[in-house]
Amino acid sequence: MRRTALALLIATMLAACSEPQPPADTAQKTPPPAATAADAAKALAENPAPAMAMKPKEVPEGDCGDQSKLPEDQRVANTARWSTASEQNSFSFDVFRSDTEKGEFTKITKMPLMGAGTTDETHKYEYRDDTIDPCKDYWYYVESTSTKGEKEKFTPVFHAPAKRRARGSAPPAPGQ
Repeated sequence: MRRTALALLIATMLAACSEPQPPADTAQKTPPPAATAADAAKALAENPAPAMAMKPKEVPEGDCGDQSKLPEDQRVANTARWSTASEQNSFSFDVFRSDTEKGEFTKITKMPLMGAGTTDETHKYEYRDDTIDPCKDYWYYVESTSTKGEKEKFTPVFHAPAKRRARGSAPPAPGQ
């Protein structure tokens, strides 16, 4: 299943731990210019995002562990965002998460995010993962399912760093 897409998931936006965001709509249409996934990956490899060259932001102290007892709008979350320039027979998307880059990935979407079928229009998608431990790093990828039931890894694995460090713990040394 070949599909042109912008894998903006590489530039994943992660919700700020000091300002939790309520769940957003899962899909919306916007008209940015189209490009293929290969073009986007090549551009990223040739010109890494300026944020990657910047000094890393200090991770704030906070509570670690299970957040399930907190109201949904107060939980720290990672939000994966991706878009497609066009879609062919796109039925749905699922998000997978692991504690390690090469570890065992588990599907975390309870219900798939519905695709747009076949279209030349750009679509944006997002999934808010508020089941995280804010003091842990996570790795994610998105899988697409076609209208024929064919599954395909849609994005590369990407990293979401910890949002907090345990209260009283020392900040990481520079360069870590």
